[in-house]
Amino acid sequence: MFDVTQSALGMGQRPDATGDAKILPMNSHAIKVACSNCNLRELCMPMGLNADELQRIDEVVAIRRKVKRGVRLYSNGEKFASLYAIRTGFFKTCITTEDGRDQVTGFQMAGEIIGLDGIVNDHHTCNAVALEDAEVCVMPFDRIEELSREITALQRHVHKIMSREIVREHGVMLLLGSMRAEERLAAFLLNLVQRLHARGFSQSELLLRMTREEIGSYLGLKLETVSRTFSKFVEDGIVEVKQRHVRIMDTSALKLIVNNNQQPCP
Repeated sequence: MFDVTQSALGMGQRPDATGDAKILPMNSHAIKVACSNCNLRELCMPMGLNADELQRIDEVVAIRRKVKRGVRLYSNGEKFASLYAIRTGFFKTCITTEDGRDQVTGFQMAGEIIGLDGIVNDHHTCNAVALEDAEVCVMPFDRIEELSREITALQRHVHKIMSREIVREHGVMLLLGSMRAEERLAAFLLNLVQRLHARGFSQSELLLRMTREEIGSYLGLKLETVSRTFSKFVEDGIVEVKQRHVRIMDTSALKLIVNNNQQPCP
């Protein structure tokens, strides 16, 4: 069953360009950061750590980097060294298909961790592109791995993050394999507002910073299909759309569209 609360969907604005420009560090006086003082700590770090454990993590996650819109945080084939906790901004992960197209594989927002794709063979298997100016906290994986052997809560949290990725992959497979266009877009919108609400935003209104082309790339739909499905939702009174601003008028209707597709496994 597809759980729209766990699938790692997201939003972001399409970059003006792609490329491998260098990640820009923050001004030297702002480089040092502390997880213990971060208002996103509950989203990307385990709960219940004592003061000593927090200090040890602060010593590991001590660098924050700025990533300009359209710049890659890391690229396919690049040697894996760190995980990244998104502090501000949005990212998309994508792969380049054989015919040269970018296929979006995920969207990530503040409070989420990216870079897990590099663990399996010590090299990244996709590109991570900033969809707007963003900041990330750098988490050297070898030190996180070492510390997690000593702090049980951190080890569990790393496992939880990996498990969440597996759940996300299952959700995407269901989206692309069995859902109609309306069901895919409904699930996307529900997941998006739920994730944003967890960060203190509205449960019914959102600003889509990504293009409809990017939505289609992720959901396996053509641009025309995405636009047509949005129009149908508007005609049915389910959503209101004004350029990039979307207001969900009937959440129950969106949930019904998704749930009608979900059948129990044999």
